[in-house]
Amino acid sequence: MTKVKMSATPAKHIPLRTCIACRKTCGKRGLVRLVRIPDGAVEVDTTGKKSGRGAYLCPDRTCWENALSTGRLEYALHTSIKPENKEKLVEYAKGLET
Repeated sequence: MTKVKMSATPAKHIPLRTCIACRKTCGKRGLVRLVRIPDGAVEVDTTGKKSGRGAYLCPDRTCWENALSTGRLEYALHTSIKPENKEKLVEYAKGLET
């Protein structure tokens, strides 16, 4: 008997995450991660590797506005967002698509 080599490589696993605003499931790289850092501030994690509690949002302005206005982001991160942090997040959202 001869051994048969497998020519096809197995599919790579793509981690899935859910947007906290619209509840759409997407690949981890297709969403923007927000993280609560140890000092309590909330910031955008562009690398996806910062330590702290994280939440994901679509790169869509409506999802950001929804998450910030309804308190879903605060609920997901288990913290209250300070006004100066919220302003930074709103500024980031203004640069996104609608």
